[in-house]
Amino acid sequence: MINDNDIEGTWDDDEPEEETQDTGAPVERLRIIANKKQDPLRIDKYLLVRLEGATRNKVQQALDEGFIIVNGGMVKSNYRVKPEDEIIVYETRKAELNEVLPENIPLDVVYEDDALMIVNKKPGMVVHPGCGNYTGTLVNALAYYLHNEHIDPETLPRVGLVHRIDKDTSGLVVIAKTSEAMTNLAAQFKAHTVHRRYAALVWGDVEGEEGTITGNIARNLRFRKIMDVFPEGDHGKEAITHYRVLERFNYVTLLEMRLETGRTHQIRVHMRYKGHPLFGDATYGGNTIVKGTVFTKYKQFVENCLKILPRQALHAKELGFTHPVTGEWIQFTSELPDDLQQVIDKWRTYTKGMNRQLRERMGDG
Repeated sequence: MINDNDIEGTWDDDEPEEETQDTGAPVERLRIIANKKQDPLRIDKYLLVRLEGATRNKVQQALDEGFIIVNGGMVKSNYRVKPEDEIIVYETRKAELNEVLPENIPLDVVYEDDALMIVNKKPGMVVHPGCGNYTGTLVNALAYYLHNEHIDPETLPRVGLVHRIDKDTSGLVVIAKTSEAMTNLAAQFKAHTVHRRYAALVWGDVEGEEGTITGNIARNLRFRKIMDVFPEGDHGKEAITHYRVLERFNYVTLLEMRLETGRTHQIRVHMRYKGHPLFGDATYGGNTIVKGTVFTKYKQFVENCLKILPRQALHAKELGFTHPVTGEWIQFTSELPDDLQQVIDKWRTYTKGMNRQLRERMGDG
């Protein structure tokens, strides 16, 4: 939250896992009960003198992101503190690569040079150590890998991960190996010039062949671990997601998703907002039958698919950007992981069989 080393706009859509875990679950930093004789004062000014190292911009950002709660709810930066208001300030702190326990965990390294790495992350791996996930993360694996390359830990950037994807999302992640690369790549993400494409299997027959979803994203007003869409007003941060239909399976649709912005859980939240939650996404209502029939065989089919893919059907498939040293454009593609490919194949087979039966019945008529 309020941390001088946070780089705004570099954390990718998709995370914290349940999802605040990858950066560390929000923890209470400070709890204040305003004085009984407190004069009305803007909350950003009120907290400036009570939070060490805070700036007005960081306080306002924390308010926008839901890390500052007043009397159990979110407020804007122009809210005026009243007598006996209860103010709770939360924060997440990202561990540094030179602070975490190095662990010998196999990595699928797609590309590497002196400035950066591209890793194909497997589903189920938390990206960053945090509450409940202090070992077994991508950062633990990177700490071992980079130390094994005889890189001095003191020279590693404070946050080697320029962006992130959820624990249960698979696919491509870029890691900076120098502070210069970190700064350059972070700027590219913030400027929205990075090429990012995701493959997503979503519930329902999506309207049209392509489209754009807009709607500010912020933490849910009641449940702090999930995100929500606020289509009107200035609450939350602007989020824009583009989609294109790749294949239809009657009750689910395979999409290509393109992120224009990078907000926490952006694809997952936007698709739930549109009525098409990601297949298997337990956090946003996609791990039950959302579309389809009441037939027992259909229910068994869906349950079998969810056993094969007990996670959200989302894969970071393409990643491209300007190399921070050479200035050349580089781009990478990752094949769909086995669990997601198996479920897509099953839906394809199921749909063909269903359509064949329908044609036969129409022919008999």
